[in-house]
Amino acid sequence: MESIGDILGKRQDIRENFEKLVAEVLKNADVQAFIAQHQMTSDEIQRSYSKFYEYVREHEKFEKGEKRAADGYEPVLIMNHGYADVSYQTTNELAQQQAAQNLLRRMNIIGLPKDLKQVTLADIALDDVQRIKPYQALVDFITNFPKKKGLYLYGDFGVGKSFMLAAMANELAKKGISTTLLHYPTFISDLDFDNAKVWVNEIKASQVLVLDDIGAEQNNAWVRDSILQVILQHRMQENLPTFFTSNLRMEELEQHLAETKRADEIWPAKRVMERVKYLAEEMRLEGTNRRHD
Repeated sequence: MESIGDILGKRQDIRENFEKLVAEVLKNADVQAFIAQHQMTSDEIQRSYSKFYEYVREHEKFEKGEKRAADGYEPVLIMNHGYADVSYQTTNELAQQQAAQNLLRRMNIIGLPKDLKQVTLADIALDDVQRIKPYQALVDFITNFPKKKGLYLYGDFGVGKSFMLAAMANELAKKGISTTLLHYPTFISDLDFDNAKVWVNEIKASQVLVLDDIGAEQNNAWVRDSILQVILQHRMQENLPTFFTSNLRMEELEQHLAETKRADEIWPAKRVMERVKYLAEEMRLEGTNRRHD
């Protein structure tokens, strides 16, 4: 079988086209700068023809914004054991897109509006002086993570409890910390005996967990003892930061948890509340119903 060199030697037309192509490639400013920078020998240059050609072709497409197999990656020349090679490096635009996607992935929202992923601390209304204390508590938590305990944030409908904790989650995401924001009543309504174990195992191990609107769920002994208590027990044992939002004060939540179809179950409810109190500091969020604005 003839080598490429033998074929080039016999076919003048092919050889001339090849030499013309090589000359064009070697006139490229980036290629010339690379050769000079690495003080490449004639032999090294000759062995690099195909890679120089690949670089020039792909870089032209990159500059023109044409569709390529390596979209989002910029071709660059590198030395590879005595000859030139082409490496593809992430562009600033792609790096920014990937960073934004990573932020979104660090906020796992279940049963709540997805636009909460866009909320920041700057969006939180501090028009009422009584909102500053819970706001500052969240800032302290973000700053000192994971040394501060969570919050049990309660207040009237629509005052911004979920909104405020979503802003916290967004700030934590920038620090590489993942948060699960879980609308607790929706979560409970979707559970059954077949999927409960899988979901509970996933939720209980979240890096930061927000149980939103707790106390609004349809309570029963199974939900309280096999779901909520299991989640809170694991998080208490592992010292995992846990937040709650509710329309109920802690003492009202305890009463809610004690009410089942069987009877008032005060002690099982108290056991759950001991874990809530261990994990979170109770704090009221004041304000008007912003859902009507």
